[in-house]
Amino acid sequence: MSAQRRVTVTSPQTRLAHARRRYRGPWRPTTLDPVEAPFAVALYRRQRRRAVVAMTTAFALVFGLPLVLALSPWLGELRLFDVPVSWLAVMVLPFPSMTLLAFWHLRRAEEEESAVEKNVPHEESR
Repeated sequence: MSAQRRVTVTSPQTRLAHARRRYRGPWRPTTLDPVEAPFAVALYRRQRRRAVVAMTTAFALVFGLPLVLALSPWLGELRLFDVPVSWLAVMVLPFPSMTLLAFWHLRRAEEEESAVEKNVPHEESR
């Protein structure tokens, strides 16, 4: 049996896409309309504040739970369904809490965006 040489087969579109990516200039962010810029900055600041609250809460949850469990060893002795409560707290509490926190953050960010969209003057109204 003779060994055949392996050949890489790609689509012409794939080669074109790779070539375009190599020769394209540096990416520049789009510029905002001067009327919309203050609204975008205000929205960014409000959403950043909400993100800091969400991240601080997640940080407190992830690092605070082991601290609480270390400071209260009686939770290791307390059992629910023959499983220590400290184990249940570590297994059950963090992920649903972080999921709820993520949904809370997403909803607040969307509310901020819709509030700003109502206040931004549109092109037709000028």
